[in-house]
Amino acid sequence: MTSTASDDPDAPKTPTTKRATKSATTGATTGGSADDAAAGSGRVTAAQAMRGAAVQLAELLGNNPDSVSALRPTQDGWTADVEVAELIRVPDTMTVMATYRVTLDVRGQLLGYERVRRYARGQLDRER
Repeated sequence: MTSTASDDPDAPKTPTTKRATKSATTGATTGGSADDAAAGSGRVTAAQAMRGAAVQLAELLGNNPDSVSALRPTQDGWTADVEVAELIRVPDTMTVMATYRVTLDVRGQLLGYERVRRYARGQLDRER
């Protein structure tokens, strides 16, 4: 009969290490040293929320986001504003851009999105 490390009381004990895993959907990393606090509470970090918002919105729209221009924590998760080029034009300053507001839960999963603004890439916001 063969014995395994758990069967043999004289076998040396090897410490088990927690390996970091990456979610295919959100790009969020769980486990590992930097993410222990967030992973313990089940809430993703701000960086993970930003990446998750961009990746998941890209999957739904079929366009790669240009940037995440805002990220706000909420009681139920995160809200992010993601900038996306909707219509590519020449010159580039005439490309039609859109801002999408993305809502994520505490684990970084997309709950919903809406387009809140359309504008030309070269357009500056007016002072209020």
